[in-house]
Amino acid sequence: MTQATHLTLRMLAERVEQLTGQIDELNQRLTRLVERHAPQLLVPVGIGPDSAVTLLITMGDDPERLNTGASFAALCAVSPIGYSSGRRSTRRLNHGGDRQANAALHHIVFTRLRHDPRTQAYCERRTREDRTRRETIRCLKRYAAREVFNLVGPVSRTPALQGRP
Repeated sequence: MTQATHLTLRMLAERVEQLTGQIDELNQRLTRLVERHAPQLLVPVGIGPDSAVTLLITMGDDPERLNTGASFAALCAVSPIGYSSGRRSTRRLNHGGDRQANAALHHIVFTRLRHDPRTQAYCERRTREDRTRRETIRCLKRYAAREVFNLVGPVSRTPALQGRP
């Protein structure tokens, strides 16, 4: 029984090492692809290769719809939508759109909240202004979407490839 358990654990450890190697190789490939097609996207704080690839894929899916940063924000589900409860008028995030792009922007925002002093100062300032954390995150996601669009926007405005006649 002990020998069988030891053998099973060894096989699992070898499989983990193999999969870790594959993950590292794929991450290197993704990084090289982003560096080749949009190296400026890796410069800002919080945007890693995974988030960059996700956002580039989103921009590449519908290039004709992306004329402005607002259209990209809507595509990423971070465009503000006004709503009112009768007493208070405020905004919320649009829940329609590409959920993977929204998750990438979410990751960017929370990475910046942990590591970027400017973002931390902005969050503290908004808290002092009696804004909720949800409202602050909404504004930061919208800012991140605008920043990504401005960095990569001209690439997405190229005409789509046409099929053969």
